[in-house]
Amino acid sequence: MARSMKAARQATRKKTAPKPKPRAAAKAKAVARTPARKAAPARKAARPTRAQAVPAAYGSITPHLIVSPAADAIAFYGKAFGARPGLLMEGPGGLVMHAEVKIGDSILMLADELPPRGPGPQTRRTPKNLGGTSSGVMLYVKDVDAAYARAVDAGGTGVMPPADMFWGDRYCQIEDPFGHIWSIATHLKDMTAKQMKQAGMAEMAAMPPPQA
Repeated sequence: MARSMKAARQATRKKTAPKPKPRAAAKAKAVARTPARKAAPARKAARPTRAQAVPAAYGSITPHLIVSPAADAIAFYGKAFGARPGLLMEGPGGLVMHAEVKIGDSILMLADELPPRGPGPQTRRTPKNLGGTSSGVMLYVKDVDAAYARAVDAGGTGVMPPADMFWGDRYCQIEDPFGHIWSIATHLKDMTAKQMKQAGMAEMAAMPPPQA
């Protein structure tokens, strides 16, 4: 009798056992059917970056000066303008074939007088040895008066002391020991082209007439 009652209870439990939820069963079947993931393919080697047509460190135009001795010029530009030395390519006899210094955010290229090599200009001379110059360098600074004094103290020659100019700059000129003329300025005010033209005409009208 006891055994029959026990069997009856077990049968009742089997009938009343909760059935699995449809969603859980479907999810279990889906997981069982999902094939094992394949290993990810190896990444391709990164392509080499393409060189920039205009290197980031340079502007569109970079001045190039012939100076001798170039080593002395590098030292002078450091004292006078705070130039930081960069690339240096030495040639035979200790001459500088190519050098670069950075002044502010700009690069200046320079080289010694060198014997002619191949085609092209055969008169690469410093202004002093050539007897003149047809170019100059323009340099903007925060304090033109201090820059002028610093350049003269370093060995430059004052050509024009700092003065306020009609185009809105405080401006001066110095000649470096190698014959190049440096114009140095601090911008004081923005002016339109019309305002500069009118100020320039007034400036010329106030000048004494040229002597015959």
